Formats: sequence, C-alpha cells, structure tokens
Amino acid sequence: MSDGAVLHVKGRVLAGPDDVRDELWVVGGRISYDRPAGARDVRTVTGWALPGLVDAHCHVGLDAHGPVDAGTAEKQALTDRDAGTLLIRDAGSPSDTRWIDDRDDLPKIIRAGRHIARTRRYIRNYAWEVEPEDLVAYVRQEARRGDGWVKLVGDWIDRDLGDLAPCWPREAVEAAIAEAHRLGARVTAHCFAENSLRDLVEAGIDCIEHATGLTEDLIPLFARRGVAIVPTLVNIATFPRLADGGEEKFPRWSAHMRRLHERRYDTVRAAYDAGIPVFVGTDAGGSLAHGLVAGEVAELVTAGLPPADALAATTWAARRWLGRPGLEEGAPADLVVYEADPRADVRVLAAPRRVVLNGRVVE
Repeated sequence: MSDGAVLHVKGRVLAGPDDVRDELWVVGGRISYDRPAGARDVRTVTGWALPGLVDAHCHVGLDAHGPVDAGTAEKQALTDRDAGTLLIRDAGSPSDTRWIDDRDDLPKIIRAGRHIARTRRYIRNYAWEVEPEDLVAYVRQEARRGDGWVKLVGDWIDRDLGDLAPCWPREAVEAAIAEAHRLGARVTAHCFAENSLRDLVEAGIDCIEHATGLTEDLIPLFARRGVAIVPTLVNIATFPRLADGGEEKFPRWSAHMRRLHERRYDTVRAAYDAGIPVFVGTDAGGSLAHGLVAGEVAELVTAGLPPADALAATTWAARRWLGRPGLEEGAPADLVVYEADPRADVRVLAAPRRVVLNGRVVE
C-alpha cells in the first residue's frame, strides 16, 4: 500500500464483545467507520477482524542465556507480529529495545524495565540482583525507565530450603510498591508458589505473573483487591520437564512444581469464576519461542474460560487494562483478519489471514 492508499476491511469487524460492524476504513494509518470521500486507491480485505492481539507477558531482547543482540530481538518481534501479536507488555528484559519504537513494522511494546530479583535467586543474566535494603532504589530506577510497569521476582528456589520461597520481606515490598505507585507505575511479580502471594497483594501489587500458587483462601483477596493474573499456561506446561531435571538435587522443589502443574487448570478456572481479571501472556523469550499467543488463548479455554472471555483476554479487555485503544474511531489501525469467527473457535487465531500494523498490510 502507498501512503495515500485507503484500506477497506469488510465482513465482520469485532470492535468489542458486543460491537460487531460490517466494515471499517483505514485512512492515514487510522481507523474510520465512515467511507472516505473520493477514495480511489482502495485495497479491500475481507474476513473477521479483531484488534491486534496482546501478549501481556513477553520478553523481547531476551533468551535462555540473557540479553540478545538487536538482530535476534528483531526476529523475536517479527515472529510475534506475524502471529497477530501487535501489542506486547514486555515483562522484564535486560536489553534496551527502545529502537523498536522507531519501527512502524514492529509491534508496540509496553516495557517493565529489567527484572528486579533477590541476589542469586533468579535466572543468571536476567535481573538486577539486589538485597531488600536496595529494593526501593531499583524500583525507582526501573519505574523511570519503563512504560508504566515494574517487574519483581516474588519467589524462586531457595537452595538452603530446597524449595520455592518468597524473595522479599513484607516491609520491603510495601515500600517498593508504594514508591512505584508514587511514580505512576504499576507493579507485577513473578510468582510460582503460594507463600509469597498474600504479602504482595496486601502490599498493593497490581498483577501476578503465573499465579500457580493461588489457593482457595487467597482467591477472595485477589478478587477484592482487583489484582490481575497472567497465567502463562504455555509456560506452566514445562513444569514436569523442569521437575524431572531438578529431581536429584531438589526433590522437594520438584514435587512442588509437579503439584502446581497438576492443578493449573483448576487454579485458573477458580480465579476466573471469582472475578479475578485474567489476561493472555506466553512468557516467550526466555526458554520459550515467540508467536505462541494463539496457543495461550486455547489453553485458557481448556482451563474453562468461555471462548469469548479468553478472546477478550488478548483483545478488548487486555487493551483496556493496558490503556491502549482497540478498533475505536481514530485509533491506530492495528488489526488482524481471520477466515472465520474466532468467537466460535479460538483455534482460528493460529492462522491470521492478514495482519495490519499502523495501517499497513504486512506482506
């Protein structure tokens, strides 16, 4: 498409869960529901259109060993884009990916800065590793570097205990979260186990990643506080393999990881039933490949979410939660077109017919 071209999307435009339209127009990279006067250079795309998908837990610029070069980060972002993911909440990366903001052919990224972890209590080369007395200072630093989010590592294996354990004392996370909020940033935390969650939620945290440790007594607390979860079920699927690898050295940890995996679907369904906000995230960029957003939506359906709500968790609801527009009048034209209605079968998301980013059809 040339800069002066007009894109006409017709068929079914899913502008919201209850807002279905017959067509939209893209003029100057923006969405319009009014046919532009005198439009001549028009390209038409037909199908079922959705807002660009959201991966709310993704790591561009990171692989299993730490930061990657710009070429690798570009490939990661392109893989996500081609899978229909046009908005990413980057939940922690040691790489500087600000250059992506200058590329109109790459997904938009909302950054959480770099992970902040306890010393020797996370994956090597990923995080700032600090002690509790320095937590507030590093939260302040990452709140200023990020795009409105900060990422803590809430729990990890304690080698002396041989099991998952909280990383921070209650008073440290209270002060850190208060400082982030003072600076206008929201806070999320990596948490696998049960025993870090109450302190984090009562300290005012905004979101929990993975949340496999949610239990019956904690779910009402999350619901009352409106704390969101991003379950990353495609990542939780790796727990049995991780447990097998740690069996000899950390048998207690391995058994715990297997239990968390076995109840993963029940945990997510119980959270959803209680009214806890649930959003789609893949955890791509560590040991997982990029482009897995459709698989994560399917996993939420397997866990018991109605297909329409699993779809909302990567489209309308996710964009509203992150403060970014969907298919509203005048919004940037970031959308994905499919052959069939994804509300009827979310597996349709695995095969985008067309991806439109910043008003341009991705070829």
